[in-house]
Amino acid sequence: MKKLLLILLMSGSVWAQGEDPSTFNYEDFSLLPKVEEKEAYYEAMLRASNDKEQAQQDEYLTALAVGWLAKGNEEKYRYYMKDNPEISFVNLVNLIYALEYLENDEKYAKLVESVSNETIKKIEEEAAEDDLTKSRMQVLLEINAMANAILGHAEVAQQSMERASALKGDRESKYFKDSKANYYKRYAAVLVAQGEQERALDTLTTAVSNADSNPESVALLKDIYTAVHGNGEDVDALVQALQQKAYEHCYKEVEKKYITNSNLPFNGTIPNPADPDEKLTIFEATKPVYEISLPDLNGKPVNLADYKGDVLVIDSWTTLCTPCVAAFAGFDLVVEEYKEEAFQLFVMNLFEPQKTVKSFVGRKNIDLDVLQDEPNTTYQIRATPTKIIFDPQGNIRFYSSGYAGSTHREYYKLKAMVEIVKKRASI
Repeated sequence: MKKLLLILLMSGSVWAQGEDPSTFNYEDFSLLPKVEEKEAYYEAMLRASNDKEQAQQDEYLTALAVGWLAKGNEEKYRYYMKDNPEISFVNLVNLIYALEYLENDEKYAKLVESVSNETIKKIEEEAAEDDLTKSRMQVLLEINAMANAILGHAEVAQQSMERASALKGDRESKYFKDSKANYYKRYAAVLVAQGEQERALDTLTTAVSNADSNPESVALLKDIYTAVHGNGEDVDALVQALQQKAYEHCYKEVEKKYITNSNLPFNGTIPNPADPDEKLTIFEATKPVYEISLPDLNGKPVNLADYKGDVLVIDSWTTLCTPCVAAFAGFDLVVEEYKEEAFQLFVMNLFEPQKTVKSFVGRKNIDLDVLQDEPNTTYQIRATPTKIIFDPQGNIRFYSSGYAGSTHREYYKLKAMVEIVKKRASI
């Protein structure tokens, strides 16, 4: 592969659907939510381009290839990759996201194996030494290991997993979504391919009880349990017990952080990583939450006073904040659990214009309720993600900063906050 470009390629003017080549630019292309729309834009650019140089820029080709890969379309993926275009780090990350999505469906195992293997070889040929690429290389090797395990290539799967474990990566960090949970899932799949079902079951049992899990790893645990025991009669009870243990641990951890007095003005603080004795302010609350009104993605004002009597959660995020978006899967589980109760969760985007946020929400299929605070004046947030939890009277009772590290741990922690607020408010 040609040199990996560790930059986000952007340009600026608005796409007017004409035939003037100057109206086409990568920013407008990237804002289109569907790969079909991107392809139509690209083809129009080809028609309008005099020397085709602009239209052949590698960032367009790799973005289209990755977009089609995410839909499982190998033919179009290979069409856009046939000339070996350079790939930006952003598109490398998106390619891995696409493979992570496909790896949970066995029908795509061969596609995942071949694309991950090809990408690994290209990175090795380039001998990239930066830590960012190395961390993504670890994930590519894990994905390749799981795909080979599904295909019955036990020895190759083991080799890929061993190579992944030898690299410095992000398994222990709370940055990318489900890094550790996905590792345990993939490792268990490799163990199954080697005929070590009991070890695989033990691996996932420990992971689920420690909240290093997600719905996919729980599904694999159930499959392995059924294979080991010959039936799945007791597996739901086992999973429930494991998840309850994980939830209770999170509950005890969260309970200590309940805020009894949040009179305004109120500053949310966290310890300074460089000096534990110093506090860093991460947000400022200067007016009652029920006096706040913010636009949704269609520009319609949302008055938070309409949610008096609800447990209210406001989470701040940006589209470029990877851990912010990683947390959304856990939020989805909380929203589903409390959909019939007096509960409301908003994800409040900061700094970015409506078209950027709306495009991102469409591309990522985000179903959460989105508000916008482009000037960041509501709470003057200084660290994302930061979530604030209000009781039914509008008092701040919890806040937290950062991603919990897994879908289920994010779910358990937020659920615990909601339950504690409900209990204290007697609702």
